Amino acid sequence: MNRTTTSPAAPTVREQLLEQAQMFLMTRGYNGFSYRDLAERVGVKTSSIHYYFPAKEDLVLEAIKAYDALIGEGLAGIAEALPPAQKLALYARGFGRIVADGHRICLCGMLAADIETLPETVREAVQRFFAYHEAWLARVLAQGVADRSLTLSSSPEVSARALFAGFQGSVLASRLFRAPSRLEEVVASVCRVG
Repeated sequence: MNRTTTSPAAPTVREQLLEQAQMFLMTRGYNGFSYRDLAERVGVKTSSIHYYFPAKEDLVLEAIKAYDALIGEGLAGIAEALPPAQKLALYARGFGRIVADGHRICLCGMLAADIETLPETVREAVQRFFAYHEAWLARVLAQGVADRSLTLSSSPEVSARALFAGFQGSVLASRLFRAPSRLEEVVASVCRVG
């Protein structure tokens, strides 16, 4: 019996560059790495990077796009029919995967810290990321208020901004203290509400 097995295709140079750029962005921020660092990590010449991404702004925009798509897949996997507290717990679990090793933080959270030095297009992409997540959380919180499973001290929109800030802050603190439990504490505080 002849079986043909196909192994997954090796990542392309472009994919490797994006993956490593994301890692640099999540650990060092926008200003913490250069094309030379990226070239050494991937094993290519800097001219190869410029072929795919003429400017660092282009690279970072594509890294945000890929990161956002990955996070979006996770959100799409949270069933609409689930109770709000369960949706929040699943959201937080996905957020927790970011800091699984205790060294990384949310790519867009790290970029937000660099906001004054970012090109305008990158700044706008980071703002869209934040706005999307705050809106998603606001919808879940509003659902919890409507079905009386959650009680909020302010509007769902304001509470969502506070919650997202809590998630972002918890990954910073998790990295600072090498304690992923910081995120779990934020989730627990939210899921006890109601």
